[in-house]
Parts: sequence; C-alpha cells; structure tokens
Amino acid sequence: MSINYFAHETAIIDENCEIGDGTKIWHFSHIMSNCKLGRNCNIGQNVVVSPDVILGNNVKVQNNVSIYTGVICEDDVFLGPSMVFTNVSNPRSAVNRRGEYTKTTVKHGATIGANATIVCGHNIGRFAFIGAGAVVTKEVPDYALVVGNPAIQKGWMSEYGHRLKFDDNGIAICPESKDKYQFKNNVITKL
Repeated sequence: MSINYFAHETAIIDENCEIGDGTKIWHFSHIMSNCKLGRNCNIGQNVVVSPDVILGNNVKVQNNVSIYTGVICEDDVFLGPSMVFTNVSNPRSAVNRRGEYTKTTVKHGATIGANATIVCGHNIGRFAFIGAGAVVTKEVPDYALVVGNPAIQKGWMSEYGHRLKFDDNGIAICPESKDKYQFKNNVITKL
C-alpha cells in the first residue's frame, strides 16, 4: 500500500488509521488508532487526534489542538490554535467513563477560533464562526457568529468569513464573494 500523505518524522501514527491523499501531519502530533482523516488535511504541530475521530477533506488543524473521541469534523473545517473539544460532561479521575463519550459534530465549513472550548454534545452548524476564546455550551446554528464565555450569538457570517449586514428586506451581500444571503424566520439561506 503506497502512502500518499506526509508525516513528519516526529509524528506518531497508530495502527488502523485511514489518511487521505495530500494530508500533512507535522511535528510531535499523535494520530491514534482507527482515525479517519480525509484528503488534503493539515494537522499542525503537537496535535492529538484520539481514537475513532473522523475528519473530512481539507480540514485545517492548527498547533496544540486536542480532538477527542466522539468528534466528527466535516469538510473544510478550521480548528484554531490551542482550541479543545471535551467528550465527557461530568469527568472524574476515579470514575471510568470510557464508552460514555458524547458526540460532537462540526459541520461543513465551520471555523473555531484560537483557545475556544467546545463542550461535548453541542454541534457546530455549517459555516458557523466561533470566536477566539469562546466556550460553547449549546448548539450553534448554521452561519452563526458566537463569542464569549459562555458563547452567545452576536451575528451571522458569510461562507467567506465576513460578518453579514442585512438590509430591511433581510438580504445581505458578502463583500468578498458577492454571494447573497437571506435572513428569514431566524434562519440564513444562501441565495
């Protein structure tokens, strides 16, 4: 079987991992057993990807990120430096909760900023934007911008990562892509 990905010599890759073509795994990172990493991912320095984690295609993981069992990241997700996921809501050192991991899905195109914490069981919507240092304690809708501790929604973001400003008709235009978005019934739709 040919290897069509790059792994730095200090990276550790356990058995039974699937790693897609063009993926890069950098210094001191550990990809644990039964992980699935898609094509063209970038796994930064000192990253831990726990057993059974699934990363889609083109996922960018910055330095010092911990992705624990139960996490699924769909295509085009960005995980900022030192952000972390949890996977047990009531951890205790003396109580073994393996097998009780709570799942979290980060949907297509979402961004999670540096030092953010995603408390397990709270999914992140498509193209959502989690600000640096935010602590997510509830579901995040598609295209939502959330910041703070606990994270609260402060607006909406385009697929290109620009804050959307809606006119009186509920229409916004991304300044970069020129894509149009509609805000109706507290839901964002790309037109």
